[in-house]
Amino acid sequence: MVRVAGGTDDVPHPAGTENPMTLRTDALTASIRYEGSARSLQLDAPTAAALTPFDGTASAAGDGHVLTGPLSTANALALQAAFPSLRPQRISDHRTSVGTGDRTGLATLGQARAFAAEGTGVMPVLAQQSIREMDRLGRSARSVMDDAVFGLVEAGWNRGFGADCDHIKTTEGIDRGLDAGFVMFTLDPGDMVADVTAGVAPAEAEALPWDQLEDSLADLKARYVGTTLDVGHSQITITEQDVLTAAVKYGRAVVESMRLYRHTLDNAQHEVEIEFAVDETKWLTTFFEHFYLATELTRLGASWSSFAPRYVDGFEKGVEFRGDAEELRSNLAAHHAIAEQFGGYKISLHTGSDKFSIYPLCAEATAGLVHLKTSGTSYLCGLEVVAAHDAELFSRIWDVSRASYARARASYQVSADEERTPASLAGVDLLELIRSDDARQILHVGYGDSLNATDAAGAPLHDRFLSVVSAHQEGHSEVLAAHIGRHLAPFAAVPAMR
Repeated sequence: MVRVAGGTDDVPHPAGTENPMTLRTDALTASIRYEGSARSLQLDAPTAAALTPFDGTASAAGDGHVLTGPLSTANALALQAAFPSLRPQRISDHRTSVGTGDRTGLATLGQARAFAAEGTGVMPVLAQQSIREMDRLGRSARSVMDDAVFGLVEAGWNRGFGADCDHIKTTEGIDRGLDAGFVMFTLDPGDMVADVTAGVAPAEAEALPWDQLEDSLADLKARYVGTTLDVGHSQITITEQDVLTAAVKYGRAVVESMRLYRHTLDNAQHEVEIEFAVDETKWLTTFFEHFYLATELTRLGASWSSFAPRYVDGFEKGVEFRGDAEELRSNLAAHHAIAEQFGGYKISLHTGSDKFSIYPLCAEATAGLVHLKTSGTSYLCGLEVVAAHDAELFSRIWDVSRASYARARASYQVSADEERTPASLAGVDLLELIRSDDARQILHVGYGDSLNATDAAGAPLHDRFLSVVSAHQEGHSEVLAAHIGRHLAPFAAVPAMR
């Protein structure tokens, strides 16, 4: 027998009821209507003309008009035209921001509630997903945006939000994000970061693509060698070996960053902002390497709102920070000091979920000029709802995730061992399992395989997952609001504006 303890006791939305939250203008009121697990858009307006841009069935109702329509891209676009708060905004206009990715399209309601309750002064990024996750789940950039828009309507959220097309490695990924209206683009040249583990010979640096860097080795050394880098708590004298190492390690990444950056700006038809991320690599970004990257990107004409270096060890998916907290504090303070020398961009913390012990020091070390990213932890909240209401579906998701872990883990920073977890869930407390470190990481990285799998009857697990969570969306949102709220509270005291 599979046991579930501490499950959600929510009551599903009764058939035909509306979520009590709405968005309003003088011309239009928007809300989400439930029929069991199925959702639709409901619009009320004093005139029929106000409903013309929307798809659906319209009729007169009392002194006004009402339309019920699908949660479609056409209706999401029409909502964004009607409600300015549903159009994504720049996060760089706010000192502190947190991204809460949504792998299934149902998390925005609970995430928005978390920001309302615990995130005062924190800019929410409620449409955030990497191209990698989109492809694994068969989602489009536009569907990610649509799901966020409808979730914000359901939450009655009118305070603005950000949209981050995350970890982009190709111009095709950029184009997808631009077409969908994303305003933040996290450019990831990590594949071009070289494995430099020992001393670098001048010949290795001479082989760099200097024409694309618009530079020469002699000029590079002249800029840096013998200079002193101030990182706040200490000063570093730059040696020739420091320069050669940084150039060989990151020189081609600079070229790739600029290629992606120029493509983004050349093709954007709306205002955008950039994050550069080199965090998903094996090698720590030293303080001089951060300074080198910032200097070279600036020299080549780039500007950005946030930067994600590879920090000290201890960041793993879905679990508490496992490194030395004081070493992290010192590391973050130095990276922040470097960012201040270039106008004060945000230090971005990826793999940021569930690190509750370090959030206060992260806010302190960066003076609040920080962007935190979470993603898979919201999916795990959804799994808690599935465990509470469909243990057989959860068991199937567990089996697929556990079996695929050895391969799926390759893209992530994790250390779970499937041999420390149960092969059979008979007699297992499912919520206790989800909250244990090994199982948490296995489920975290197994989302692509499990949600793309089928059950014994051939039904897609993805569809069953959505059906269960939608049918218990109120409880799902309560779980999310409480969990995401724990992430937000330590950052909420930071002033929202610079």
